[in-house]
Amino acid sequence: MSAQEVMGILISLTAISSYINYRFVKLPKSIGLTLITLLMSLLIAFGSQLGLDVDNFAQNLLDGVGFTDTFLHGMLGFLLFAGSLHLNTMELAKHKTIVALLATVSVVLSTFIIGLCTYGLTQFLNIPIPLEYCLVFGALISPTDAIAVLGVLKTANAPKSLEMKIAGEALFNDGMSIVLFVILLGLATGTQETWTVQKVTLFFLQQCVGGVLLGLVMGWLAARLLRTVDNYEVATILTLAVVAGGYTFSHSIAHVSGAICMTVSGLMVGGMLRNGKMSKDTLNRLDTFWELLDELLNAILFVLIGLEFICLTFTIDTTLAAIGAIVVTIAARWISVAVPVGCVSIFRKFSSNVVLMMTWGGVRGGISIALALTVPSGPVRDFVVAITYAVVLFSITVQGLTMAGLVRKLIGRELPQKLTEPGEIVHRPKSNDWVNAL
Repeated sequence: MSAQEVMGILISLTAISSYINYRFVKLPKSIGLTLITLLMSLLIAFGSQLGLDVDNFAQNLLDGVGFTDTFLHGMLGFLLFAGSLHLNTMELAKHKTIVALLATVSVVLSTFIIGLCTYGLTQFLNIPIPLEYCLVFGALISPTDAIAVLGVLKTANAPKSLEMKIAGEALFNDGMSIVLFVILLGLATGTQETWTVQKVTLFFLQQCVGGVLLGLVMGWLAARLLRTVDNYEVATILTLAVVAGGYTFSHSIAHVSGAICMTVSGLMVGGMLRNGKMSKDTLNRLDTFWELLDELLNAILFVLIGLEFICLTFTIDTTLAAIGAIVVTIAARWISVAVPVGCVSIFRKFSSNVVLMMTWGGVRGGISIALALTVPSGPVRDFVVAITYAVVLFSITVQGLTMAGLVRKLIGRELPQKLTEPGEIVHRPKSNDWVNAL
């Protein structure tokens, strides 16, 4: 298939799925689109069993898309920039310590907990997966996905404080997880056998710290230029150039984390523009453009996640391993959140239920699937991709659908109770008033 054919079919599928979800299914977009395209994948698989030549067509479509390159080196930069552009930097700064710990310490801790537990699980099920690849799985499944997380939080009506913690962590932990994944995959495949602790440390500093510094410079320069412009078209082109050119420069030339660079650039541009001289109309139109692009790319991403089911093969052992992986990732998420929250709680107070809500709100998404697809071909890759897809699908659908109810239930439990006389009316604060309790 040509690039034009692939894009035409993909956008058409996204449009049809979005319409069906809006008119009939009425689920949150990330969940609805994933489930609808998953159903399409099942119908395609059923059609191929009946002798229809639809399986090859779908496979050619996915091969033409190239999920890993399309997402990691195309959509990811735009999605992270758009997500951070609309984040309140002043609010995020209030939680900088816990966000920094969650985006670094929690990712490392989760990687090794999941890796070791997955290895034990595969040994129990007699599945021959080396420990190194179990750690690779731990690295790719540990990060919460900013795109999926933000979509779920929009529908959960979560307190701003909780939203800032989860969204801030999700925006920054992508870079950390990619660095860990590259290191562990290199060790697993034998391509980086000469790596020492010193080389690993330097690689981490180059990718993460370098990404932050380059993002600050790019964001500051872009914001300075934008503050001299009061024209919607020029402002839009400049911000597109920051992402398209900036991601290419950071990844291919500067060799730093493009994900971190785009996140920091978006925060810088968003924070400085709202304190600049750009007219309200121009600023609103620029925000509208990035919101529309964010929604469009999100929709395409979740359609792709649903379609990827076509490539998977589940055996009894793989299914049992996938169920076990879901339990392991949730448990590891709870531990990796509880540790930094426990450390920071020495200096500031947290809600008693914040660990539970952050655990359940840690939704996995496209970045995990994209990283899993980069594992070299073979039985190990097929196993890693299958259990990764199972965890991501459970995370988006089950956790995504129940997050709003969990937040409402726990917030209601946390609200102070007041004894009243019969017939007395008591004002109960809305959920957003509860933010200070977190």
